[in-house]
Amino acid sequence: MTAETSPEKDRSQAGEAAETAASGPLAAVLTVFLPFAGGYFISYLFRNVNAVIAPRLVEDLGLGAADLGLLTAAYFLSFAAFQIPLGVLLDRYGPRRVQACLLLVAAAGAAVFAFGQDQGTLMLGRALIGLGVAGGLMAAFKAITIWFPAERWALVNGCFIASGGLGAMASTQPVEALLTLTDWRGIFLGLCLACLAVASVIFLVVPEAPAKARAARLREALGQIGEIYRDALFWRLVPACVTSAASGMAILGLWTGPWLKDVAGMDRDAVAWTLLAAAAAMAVGSILTGVLADLLGRRGIPLERVLAGVLLLSFLAQSTVVFELAPDSPLPWMAFGFFVNAAMLAYPRLARHFPLAYAGRSNAGINVLVFLLAFAIQAVVGWIIELWPADAAGRYPAEAYSVALGAVLALQVAGYLWYFIAPRRSGAAAMEGGVRP
Repeated sequence: MTAETSPEKDRSQAGEAAETAASGPLAAVLTVFLPFAGGYFISYLFRNVNAVIAPRLVEDLGLGAADLGLLTAAYFLSFAAFQIPLGVLLDRYGPRRVQACLLLVAAAGAAVFAFGQDQGTLMLGRALIGLGVAGGLMAAFKAITIWFPAERWALVNGCFIASGGLGAMASTQPVEALLTLTDWRGIFLGLCLACLAVASVIFLVVPEAPAKARAARLREALGQIGEIYRDALFWRLVPACVTSAASGMAILGLWTGPWLKDVAGMDRDAVAWTLLAAAAAMAVGSILTGVLADLLGRRGIPLERVLAGVLLLSFLAQSTVVFELAPDSPLPWMAFGFFVNAAMLAYPRLARHFPLAYAGRSNAGINVLVFLLAFAIQAVVGWIIELWPADAAGRYPAEAYSVALGAVLALQVAGYLWYFIAPRRSGAAAMEGGVRP
């Protein structure tokens, strides 16, 4: 077994937590939480902006639903492909340097997208953006495990996820308003500059991670990834969380906008306002989910039980969209946004389950699956929708969206059911004695 699991290791981890918390919560918020929140804000803005600019991309490039889905999903493919290397790099070199360098790649991708003249170039730019913001969440989660006490991880993670919700909000009506002053190319040039600014702040302000919080050897770090993927708790939690998180990213990140246009018959301004409401609900829901998990955890209610309850509410919200129970109302989409980030509760649960040195890799182990599935869902939804012909105005029928989104919901329910029927043994042999309660 590569992980050190002795009592001396546990005392070392406890001492490290005390050392990293010594500078005080305010300093941790100002020098760790806020700089990384800026990167995650940009990541979510990039992720969701195509939901607003989609009509312009279709008009300028003549894209169909399948083309639009594949173009937008390129972000998720490169994002997913880098997650395992990212986890190793975070544990070895620390979140400060890794995240600052990656945001430079995102800046280059935004510039390529801004100047692209065809679908292939835009896909390249979108893929570079996905690679560049791949550390937005994982670098922050790694930093949180270093600089904040373990009993507050669920709460801090929830507040951090809310910064992504703010980025999603910025990608809606604010972007629509900016499109009256510039075009989508100007938007991406502005995002390029924003990436450069946040990278500078992270590099200059965030403290360096303690050396003992990093992995000692690259070969050992890669071997530990295999141990994570052999763990029983990991595979009991992951299907429900991955299908839910990926579906939320794929749908809210692109297909909500076309649904509101084609099914609800909204104009561009109404679409942008509804997307804003859904993103605001997501930000509030992320915070309240973290607060709820924190409060219930103090009363002995485990994270898994909170996760199961909130996921069920998310399914109910999505059902109102699939069955078009209130197509003219923003409330179903707001409910979807409010509950969609319940999957975040799996991250602190698994971070506590594995040794501290595994934190970056355990998070990356989930994330690679989330973003691969998000890529597949975002692309496949477009292909399903395009099975139905568009009308003269380029609108696809409501039936096409119901079938596509219904299939996505069915996938989530299957992952949810697996959580209840999966084996409940404590962990894979490779991790026995190495987990933390």
